Amino acid sequence: MANNQENKLLEVDNLQVSFHTYAGEVKAVRGVSFHVNRGEALAIVGESGCGKSVTAQTIMKLIPMPPGKIKKGKVVFDGKEISKYTDRQMEKIRGKEISMIFQDPMTSLNPTMKVGKQIMEGLIKHQKMDKQKAKERAIEMLRLVGIPNPAKRAEQYPHEFSGGMRQRAMIAIALACNPKLLIADEPTTALDVTIQAQIIDLMQELQHKLNTAIIIITHDLGVVADIAQRIAVMYAGVVIESGTVDDIFYRPQHPYTWGLLQSVPRLDVKEDKRLVPIEGTPPDLIAPPKGCPFAARCDHAMKICKEQFPERTEIDDNHYVHCWLQHSMAPNVKNPIIEERG
Repeated sequence: MANNQENKLLEVDNLQVSFHTYAGEVKAVRGVSFHVNRGEALAIVGESGCGKSVTAQTIMKLIPMPPGKIKKGKVVFDGKEISKYTDRQMEKIRGKEISMIFQDPMTSLNPTMKVGKQIMEGLIKHQKMDKQKAKERAIEMLRLVGIPNPAKRAEQYPHEFSGGMRQRAMIAIALACNPKLLIADEPTTALDVTIQAQIIDLMQELQHKLNTAIIIITHDLGVVADIAQRIAVMYAGVVIESGTVDDIFYRPQHPYTWGLLQSVPRLDVKEDKRLVPIEGTPPDLIAPPKGCPFAARCDHAMKICKEQFPERTEIDDNHYVHCWLQHSMAPNVKNPIIEERG
């Protein structure tokens, strides 16, 4: 068990984050727990507004306080509880030990600064490199992320890069100091499908090369199949199911996970098979439901689903779910994913 504990790079325990607005308290994250092992890739999936990005920004201590506030829980990184760190302490970790790739590289890159210089900044600050060494390393990083003619590109500004190349430049900045953990928040959202595949391949390759642990945040399950080893499914500020990639894709237990999988296009099904959307909308997190947050949209909801949040049920060592259908007294509901995949 001690060895397993040593292998954990990041542990998030019962994290609760709220935003105080004119309309009331938005309970964005409501008791999220998960861990990431060294060198492992964890995907956090769920619809927009389910709390994925807030969770990531809280780990980095980037949520604006106020209006944001960590109400409860802790974040332990590499054996240190960083949720209690001051901004100054976090500055030593950000970019050096934990890096983040944001959704939109155009707003994350400084438009007035050459791309090479933006990579050099972190190297000079965290690695105490001199300018010449930092410049060489910046060019090497651009080469590593597959940008052609890196020496020339290092002298250009972000607006001279295409969307896919800007995203690559962001990855180069994030990985320049060899962080132990990379958080990628919707890294492929604004990119076309071929560039998406290249960015995922690149992250995978760098993960193996540098042994970097990755948290990839996305609403698209199709993106995570290749890169992640484990998946946490979030809905309305809580993790409702978590397991290995095989558990989630082939043996999912929560109706929301079924819905996510049924709405992903697949190549191995008949052409006339329609995608099934999840009807309805997520609950209002100013007044979140006391029961299962998915109950109002679930075809199998029972009375207890609306009244009490389901307990955690361990399916096996790595796979758990919060769903009342797991209870011994619940009706036997056919699992559409297991049926469909035979």
